[in-house]
Amino acid sequence: MKRLAIALALSLPAYAATFAHDIAPIVYQNCAPCHRPGEAGPFSLLTYKDVKSHARQIADVTRRRYMPPWAPEAGFGKFADERHLTDAQIRTIAEWVAAGAPEGNPSETPVPPDFKAGWQLGPPDLILEAQATYTLPAAGPDVYWNFIIPAAVTSTRYVRAIEIRPGDKRIVHHANLYIDRARSTRRQEIAEGQGFPGMDVAIDRAIGEPDDGHFLFWKPGGTPYVEPDGFSMRLVPGGDLVLNAHLQPTGKPEQVRPSIGLYFTDKPPDQFPMLVQLEHDGALNIPPGASDYLVSDDFRLPMDVDVLAVYPHAHYLGHVLEGYATLPSGERKWLIRIPAWDPNWQGAYHYKDPVFLPKGTVVSMRYHYDNSPLNPRNPHQPPRRVVSGNQSTDEMGHLWLQVLPRDAAEKGDRRMELQEAVMRHRLQKYPDDFTAHFQLGALRQARLDPVEALAMLRAAVRIQPDHAEARNLLGSALVAMGRNTEALEQFRAAVKARPDYGNARYNLARALARAGKPEEAVENFEIVEKEFPGDATVRDELAELYLRQQKFAEAVEQFDQALALDPTDTAARKSREAALSQAPAKAKTEQAGEIRWVEPHKPLPPFTLQALDGKSWKLADLNGKVVIIDLWATWCVPCRAELPEFQKLYDQWKDRSDVAVISFNVDDDPAVIAPYVAQNHYTFPVLRANELVDAYLSVAFIPQTWFLDADGKLRWIHEGYGGDPKWLETMIAKLAEVLEER
Repeated sequence: MKRLAIALALSLPAYAATFAHDIAPIVYQNCAPCHRPGEAGPFSLLTYKDVKSHARQIADVTRRRYMPPWAPEAGFGKFADERHLTDAQIRTIAEWVAAGAPEGNPSETPVPPDFKAGWQLGPPDLILEAQATYTLPAAGPDVYWNFIIPAAVTSTRYVRAIEIRPGDKRIVHHANLYIDRARSTRRQEIAEGQGFPGMDVAIDRAIGEPDDGHFLFWKPGGTPYVEPDGFSMRLVPGGDLVLNAHLQPTGKPEQVRPSIGLYFTDKPPDQFPMLVQLEHDGALNIPPGASDYLVSDDFRLPMDVDVLAVYPHAHYLGHVLEGYATLPSGERKWLIRIPAWDPNWQGAYHYKDPVFLPKGTVVSMRYHYDNSPLNPRNPHQPPRRVVSGNQSTDEMGHLWLQVLPRDAAEKGDRRMELQEAVMRHRLQKYPDDFTAHFQLGALRQARLDPVEALAMLRAAVRIQPDHAEARNLLGSALVAMGRNTEALEQFRAAVKARPDYGNARYNLARALARAGKPEEAVENFEIVEKEFPGDATVRDELAELYLRQQKFAEAVEQFDQALALDPTDTAARKSREAALSQAPAKAKTEQAGEIRWVEPHKPLPPFTLQALDGKSWKLADLNGKVVIIDLWATWCVPCRAELPEFQKLYDQWKDRSDVAVISFNVDDDPAVIAPYVAQNHYTFPVLRANELVDAYLSVAFIPQTWFLDADGKLRWIHEGYGGDPKWLETMIAKLAEVLEER
């Protein structure tokens, strides 16, 4: 019986693969997305005739695993949408070609894929187009061109998907898209709206704002990626999208003008992924002839994360690219391995399932470079020394990971914490690195650590003295520490380095106002106002400055414009009324001020403030006393006129055990206070209270005199001063009234 079975098996003809039954499913799934009309493939593969005419070529490129273009090695990470042929599929193709590429029964041929024409995700909510067409030369090396596309939105919008239409897909090999809210790349344009060259793009981000945490990538045959629920991207008015496109000459001049389709959602993000970069470009110094030059980097994760996607990147000398994680247990978990790197087929790879990495995991990059004459992609023949750089003939070695912190639901957005760990790691590699010092300074300032922020930013400015953003941020750190005079110097340097830097000029205007230089402050505020005509805050602050100068008509005009922009601005409305009340008939400079009742009785927040003499004052220590507090600043003209009267009030009541007479100074620069007090022989307690007043109390203008009852509740406020000869008498009467209520 056994011999009979063997004989029957030997007598049966071997199975012959056919197009209809075996080859069509492989081709339709793995080849047709690019090899069809209108796509990047040089010929179509949708019919038996198409495939048979290229059969030997298909067998050759699949045997060499050149096609389909799937770089990651199997078994070193599980990815979504893999286009990786199995060994069995490759053998089937080879055997089919060797057998003469038979069609088989046409009725068994599956229906060719129905590829959607036009926008793959349907009509976009908004279509954006590059401002200008780029003309690609007929011949020469590949070109990397960056198109700057303004984000034409009038309010903040949230984007759930982006579809990139780069132009003729025979020309555009792949493209990356970046969100540039600060419009920083415009400074690199060859001319306004024309874009700029470069293989890699650096995006400046607002202080304390990490990257958006998304790979926005296009390659031929790819499908647009729709972000999961909660992962939307924020698009703001005035921002830009930057499309970095890899263009290949075709033998004749070509016109390229990409467009982008945006798909919106009303839901803001509640998941906050981040792109973590491993790199060691500083170690790239590849001698000619080196066939296996190793560059490595290792980063220890400061928290539990899920890795969602990976994007390896190198230039033409890259050979073997590896990324893996070593868990705290010692177990190695592969993230990706590319055994034959080809930058022409680079891409972002999303994992089939998130890869969990616990806190303490070490993520590693091991990149091998081949600078020998045997490397067919070596741009230099004969080879020459290659270092890191932004041009395609330079080199890079980056491993980007899209990670999502595990405990975001309990701890919120943790990107800043993760970014700080990344920058500290960078600083270990490059002790004199500007970016690391600058970013750490920004992060520490955002996390309310002005001392380390100041040290990091001073180092950044030392490394790049003409960097306007670093100067501006250093000035902001100095302001946070009450060092306005030094801050003023930094803001001036920032504006000198970049006269069009609106944020630095705004900070300069505010610092000038604090320093008692109202004319120069107004001059700079007016420049800022022209640059940001829709900013109500700028108009508010300019109006307040006019109010300090007793330019009441100008102040009212600015308040009116601020309220037109933001009708809900109650502080501006209140200040406008104050400006009107202080300018009756323009001739009354001696306004008596106004006393008003505060309803309901408003408690002050608990405070501990330092006086000029070093004594600490706590609100709790004043319980049981009636307290008079005068708010003033050295730059305030009415304040300076009022203080001699307040000194008289203090002299009369300072010895009463049931009364406390103190003052709150709101100067931002503490250096100006003590000299002014000493010069005028004032002896009343002066407490530094600018942060308390800014953070907790709504104060439209000064001077103000507050009356607190014995329970610490604010009962009366006296606003303004215009030389009223009965001011002292009025204050004493109010004090007596509050005392009687005890």
